[in-house]
Amino acid sequence: MRYTAAEHDAFARDFNRDSLVVLKNHIPREKLARWRRAFQPLFEAQVAKDKDDPNRGAQRFYVTLPFQGVFADPEIYEDRDILSIVERVAGPEPVLCQLASDTPLKGSDYQPWHADTPPLFPETGSNDTPSFQLAVNFALCDVNDDNGPFETTHGTHRMNKAEALKGIADGLIAQHRYKMQMGDVMIRDVRAVHRGTPNKTDEPRPMVVLGYSRRWLHRPEVNIRVPQSSWDKLSPLGRQLLRYNPVVPDEQVLASGESYRVFAY
Repeated sequence: MRYTAAEHDAFARDFNRDSLVVLKNHIPREKLARWRRAFQPLFEAQVAKDKDDPNRGAQRFYVTLPFQGVFADPEIYEDRDILSIVERVAGPEPVLCQLASDTPLKGSDYQPWHADTPPLFPETGSNDTPSFQLAVNFALCDVNDDNGPFETTHGTHRMNKAEALKGIADGLIAQHRYKMQMGDVMIRDVRAVHRGTPNKTDEPRPMVVLGYSRRWLHRPEVNIRVPQSSWDKLSPLGRQLLRYNPVVPDEQVLASGESYRVFAY
């Protein structure tokens, strides 16, 4: 591990206060450069498929990544620092349930302020529960003010959304933009009110998401199709993390069952 147990505890405290933490320079850039090269043809195919109906807003595309090749990297999804923080805020034996990406192109716009999930118990009118689903994000390029930085709010992961939106509109809740170097890792609670911003450059800005859930949570719109050859190579920890995902013949790994088009809550 790169960090000590005491540092993991501190990250967890910051996460619970703000809804997120960032681990700087955590993944080697050369590794993510390989991801970028493997990602490009998948992205081009998705754009060709969805160009008339982009699935995340104007010129913004969600691409499911296959759990094989460079994308099935235990040094990333089993990273002990990341998992230590995940377990501190979302409980033991988490489930890895999502491997995908969000990429805005030139012509993209501000998304509406939104959360990525509804409250766990919406009938109560409250969102004040411990974390139950996290997104681990890292970019396949440097992210600056011009190419679509993530914009979010601190502390709204445990607030009623209507109150959070009113606070933003009234200027009482600050907006934070996160410029990230390729290699930085953000761990965030998907309930926090946030939005994507425009990419004003000529280059795509791919942002990977690994989704981790509490051990008892299942969201049917997301999953990872694990090819049999990848499953056979998994470590005991990998099998534990992926235990609720479908294992499929290798030739079916790209036949994604995800229907994750409704993403804003």
